[in-house]
Amino acid sequence: MELASAPVTRRRAWAAVAVVCAALFLLGLDFTVLNVAVPGLRAELGPTLAETQWIVDGYALALGGCVLAAGALGDRHGRRRAFAAGLALCALASVAGATGDGPARLVAARCAMGLGAALFMPATLSTIVHVLPGRADRRRAIGVWAAVAGVGALFGPVAGGWLVERYGWQAAFWLNVPVAAAILAAVPVLPESRDPDPRRLDHPGALLSCGGLLALVWGVIEAPGRGWTSAGVLAAFGAAALLLTGFTLWQLRCAAPMVPVRLLRGGPVWPATLCLALMSFAMFGAMFLLTLYLQQVRGLSAWAAGQRMVPLSLGLAAGAVLGPVVARRLGARVPVAGGLLLIVAGFAQLGRLTAGSGDAPVLLFEGVCGFGAGLLAPVATELVMSAVPAAMAGVGSALNDATRQVGSTLGVAVLGSVLATVAAGAPVAGAAAFTDGLAAASRVGAGVALLAAVLAWYRLPGRRPAQAPVPVPELDRASPPPSLLGR
Repeated sequence: MELASAPVTRRRAWAAVAVVCAALFLLGLDFTVLNVAVPGLRAELGPTLAETQWIVDGYALALGGCVLAAGALGDRHGRRRAFAAGLALCALASVAGATGDGPARLVAARCAMGLGAALFMPATLSTIVHVLPGRADRRRAIGVWAAVAGVGALFGPVAGGWLVERYGWQAAFWLNVPVAAAILAAVPVLPESRDPDPRRLDHPGALLSCGGLLALVWGVIEAPGRGWTSAGVLAAFGAAALLLTGFTLWQLRCAAPMVPVRLLRGGPVWPATLCLALMSFAMFGAMFLLTLYLQQVRGLSAWAAGQRMVPLSLGLAAGAVLGPVVARRLGARVPVAGGLLLIVAGFAQLGRLTAGSGDAPVLLFEGVCGFGAGLLAPVATELVMSAVPAAMAGVGSALNDATRQVGSTLGVAVLGSVLATVAAGAPVAGAAAFTDGLAAASRVGAGVALLAAVLAWYRLPGRRPAQAPVPVPELDRASPPPSLLGR
């Protein structure tokens, strides 16, 4: 059951979908808009490479670490309320970032923006589940949701490049303020909903997961400068392993876990979430590498680099339209595994780029990777949401969101660190050293995507629809929505 409310007309339902997708577009924009501002930001404020990675990664780290707890808060206190609070926090933090005068303040602002996004992001999918109970409409809405999620991230370099070139790196922060204000003005369109029998908040789980992720990403980012075997880096990795192991054990024995562990034990949910995480790892890491390549090796301006990211958006939108159609005919494994193999092929192209490469190989890489990501994202997302009871839609949405955000955070951190480590050890500095690092990082990204493709092929359903999950005590409070992949 959901919070009792007046029936939602189909027109209002689609208006609500438009509002939450606009917020999701803003979230994707914030993920990548700062990438094209990095050269100007480094020239003016002088952050180290590690500090730069923290400025870029702080947003995704806070979002990925806190979104599960935020999803539970939305289920408990109202998803529309959480949505509005998150947008307001994101706008205020953007103002703080735009007026920042040092790396520390920018890192803090980006983390606060991530906390705001953690509050409103779970409400996007859970609102779609609430306002569109019909199978066909919900399938279309989730396809739109997946396309907007990627297009927002890919539009960031385009809009950011144009603004940064004219108004400086601060424009990457100021851009959020009018967009967030416009979405806040439309919040009354959203019907309020919440879980009528909410679980207790899992405070130990939230602390353990946030601490473990923070230690892990810190170690990955600092390793190239400090050394992979330095005491500080090894201590960070050890702390991450200890905290994340403790988080897993706590979730298994906690009466009201932050992550519904029993839901992940069977069926397609855990492989679908892992595929989403590995896809995000590969794609956001690749976008970070490509932005650095275009500006530092090719010497393009922020606006010119942003223009060359457009094929990623077009490919992703096309894939998001086709993916659910393929899944209904051939099962989920074909579009998910096929999309990941296309990402592998894209990384092979990325690793061959040199200082003398023209636009054609860059655009080919973007089109192939974008289409692959678009093909799999809505299908894997639907597999997760179709297994979660409607009353816990916020937790289900947060689970989907957390896997993607943690994956994207680690993708930027790991691939960026591989690039920095190999480039620093190259015998000749300059463009050749960068492209050596780019090739090494591309091999890592391709390996991750290939691993995910194998997982998808063997663990996701084929032509026959997935079986309904086995009811478990903490989940069986309402029937899960029917799978959108089956007929």
